[in-house]
Amino acid sequence: MGVEVVVDGLSKSFGKQTIWRDVTLTLPPGEISVLLGPSGTGKSVFLKSLVGLLKPEHGRIVITGTDIVRCSEHKLYDVRKLFGVLFQDGALFGSMNLFDNIAFPLREHTKKGEAEIRRIVLEKMEMVGLIGAEKKLPGEISGGMRKRAGLARALVLDPEIILFDEPDSGLDPVRVAYLNQLIVDLNAQIDATFLIVTHDIGTARTVPDNIGMLFRRELVMFGPREVLLTSTEPVVEQFLMGRREGPIGMSEEKDAGQAAAELAALRAGGSSGTLGGPKGGGGTGIVPQLEPTPGLPIRRAVERRKDRVMQILHTLPPTAQDAIVNSLTREEQQHYGVFAGATQVQPPVQTATANHGPRPTPYPRTADLPQTEWQPQSGALTADDAPAAAPEPGRKRGWLRRGGEK
Repeated sequence: MGVEVVVDGLSKSFGKQTIWRDVTLTLPPGEISVLLGPSGTGKSVFLKSLVGLLKPEHGRIVITGTDIVRCSEHKLYDVRKLFGVLFQDGALFGSMNLFDNIAFPLREHTKKGEAEIRRIVLEKMEMVGLIGAEKKLPGEISGGMRKRAGLARALVLDPEIILFDEPDSGLDPVRVAYLNQLIVDLNAQIDATFLIVTHDIGTARTVPDNIGMLFRRELVMFGPREVLLTSTEPVVEQFLMGRREGPIGMSEEKDAGQAAAELAALRAGGSSGTLGGPKGGGGTGIVPQLEPTPGLPIRRAVERRKDRVMQILHTLPPTAQDAIVNSLTREEQQHYGVFAGATQVQPPVQTATANHGPRPTPYPRTADLPQTEWQPQSGALTADDAPAAAPEPGRKRGWLRRGGEK
């Protein structure tokens, strides 16, 4: 399984310009996370900070027990071997064919023989659907093929963390759909930790287990997809719906008075906004998440995420609770002791904790959650089907990061 990435109080500036400040989140191991935000909010800068290409002024990035903000260059080099990166344009060497591009990390960082390198390269090319294109140059193939070749190169060292910097940029909607399915299939097969920077709302609504959003130099929210997709935070609503009305303007920030007036007009019209926009916006609620292609393993990350959501369900607004419960299958509702039509979910029994010590991780660790050995099936419960007794609840941990909270 992939490794956990803990980001705590991270701040980055270029001279007097603050890019973002006090960013705190945890990428759960083995799960797909997406980072959203208007252009110019520092999403790519965040990715470069995660791999140590840029050094933040404050905060920590802890990976396998190492704080890469303060560690030695030698230790940083070792930690970087855990990463694979898909750059926006693929970043392929134009003078090398696809085989040599993909083989480059193996020849640079390992002592494997050419026979072993060929086996690994062809295996990764098959995973991304590029078998038969080994001798083609980057200039001879389409943008979508270049993305897939870049992804194959990111996979050859079997990384435990994979970063995607706007993988959908420059692709048509059909290729984006294929790429999204490929990302989900890869996660099912290798169970690595994925972080995707994207502007594509269709991708953000259907692919990840967790969603975060940067705006006005702050991390507005970060948490499981169910929480962000049902959020009433104005900037999150506006971005996920791809509409003009809201706090985000053409130059990122709108005048506060204008934004308030637009939101008031939308509310007065009896809607939270019906004007859709490009890039997959225009919808609300919890849409179905992409599943792996039939024949591939199920994604255990989905089960782990749902466990976390149900741990804090009682803390969410009633409308969000209803949407989340209704998105569960019949067996899932029975497993968690909830049912469709419930007006309020009761909090789980709390376990006493100390008031001191290190800051808890922003999500419950797997060891703190009940073991699940059930297989979800289709179906839904009604209020008459409520279980007689709820299963023993697990412990609750603070995991959801909201802007302004400490």
